[in-house]
Amino acid sequence: MNADMLQKEVVSYFRDAVEKKHDNVRAIICPHAGDIFSGKVAASGYRQIDEHAQYKLVFILASSHHSYFNGASVYCHGDYLMPYGAEKVDREVGKKLVEEHPGLFTDDPNPHMKEHSIEVQLPFLHYTLKNPYAIVPIILGTSDVSTCQRLAQALKPFLTKDNLFVVSTDFSHYPDYNNALSVDAATEQAILKNDPQKLIETLFENKHKQIDNLVTSLCGWTSVLTLLHMTGNNPRYAYHGVDYRNSGDEKVYGNRHEVVGYWAIAVTESTTSAKKEFSLTEEDKTALLGEARSTLEKLFKGKKATLPALSGCSDAVNAPCGAFVTLYNRGDLRGCIGMVSTHEPLLKTVHDMALSAAKSDYRFSPVTAEELDEIEIEISVLSPMTKIKDVSEIELGKHGIYIVQGRSSGIFLPQVAEETGWNLEDYLGHCARDKARIGWDGWKQATVYTFTATVFGEKENRN
Repeated sequence: MNADMLQKEVVSYFRDAVEKKHDNVRAIICPHAGDIFSGKVAASGYRQIDEHAQYKLVFILASSHHSYFNGASVYCHGDYLMPYGAEKVDREVGKKLVEEHPGLFTDDPNPHMKEHSIEVQLPFLHYTLKNPYAIVPIILGTSDVSTCQRLAQALKPFLTKDNLFVVSTDFSHYPDYNNALSVDAATEQAILKNDPQKLIETLFENKHKQIDNLVTSLCGWTSVLTLLHMTGNNPRYAYHGVDYRNSGDEKVYGNRHEVVGYWAIAVTESTTSAKKEFSLTEEDKTALLGEARSTLEKLFKGKKATLPALSGCSDAVNAPCGAFVTLYNRGDLRGCIGMVSTHEPLLKTVHDMALSAAKSDYRFSPVTAEELDEIEIEISVLSPMTKIKDVSEIELGKHGIYIVQGRSSGIFLPQVAEETGWNLEDYLGHCARDKARIGWDGWKQATVYTFTATVFGEKENRN
């Protein structure tokens, strides 16, 4: 195909594409099938990018269809030659990845030779971006989850506003039309959770549904998983479904007996520095404590759960907030479990964490029915996380801390500093060593987030 024909074809897909809906796009997930089947969906994904963005680098991640090897191959041997000219490859960045991560990245060009999943992204990228850029083409040969985590750790420093990530993947392969709709919806929803483990669980569930002809529900799952490991510990990133179709929607060449599914998904980063402060009304607090107490009574006494009165509550009880539930017996800690962030409504999170605090805190034996009347409940509702540049920004007693280094993480609620009397160094050191398990000084090389918490309990409610 010559340059003019390719240009006309790409323009036609953009003409039918979904309009731009999202700003501050850091990554997109787009299909790599034949354009007649997936071109419109791909164009919808690329349309979410700011066409005037001045990206230095565009990282393109694709899982190999032909070569299987440990790690990933970065193309460092020249440019990609296209009908409209050369797509510049940043060879220095590629070589640096190989040098700094031996055994994880290779510069072996062979995995790129027969692979189409990077090449098909380039005409859409070329059409979209109006300013110069360079690409970093990466083919993943691994099918190992831990290797994806290591790849994510190596690539995460590049996930900035100066760069763009493109993940090349199709979704379900070869079920019938209606089963594809169902499977692809489940996979898309898992990705939107921004939780790597949720994607792995969903792919496992899809595989065991015994759907006829379903070979895979996400052919580039290792590439998507790598992206999720790059964003999953950071609540600033959000995934958005943009457009969907499958090959059965192509009226001339498609059929509905064996189809391939295509999703376009955009990943955005929140850049809002000043958000409206999250708050709970007294009615909200009463309802949340009532939900936790009712949950425990149903668990231990078999009582029918009493639905909390929500008529006087604000929308906060249904907001997706992180929360911890802490249980005390005559002042002694008996369990504390929480979620840093979640897509579930706050009311459900409190329900789930109350159960976990009573049954699953490894530090304590499970709460028993006999001591339930002695149990007092305390709830800590978390604000959104804020990444800090310097630990001097931490205010003891006001800020909780969340320390993340690779796959390790640890958290302290704001009240821990007051209850222990620790100074800032103790606060950070204990969290790094005792919670994240990265050593006393591990916080110095880790990423530190702060948050505030609205803390309330049954004790003060009775006073």
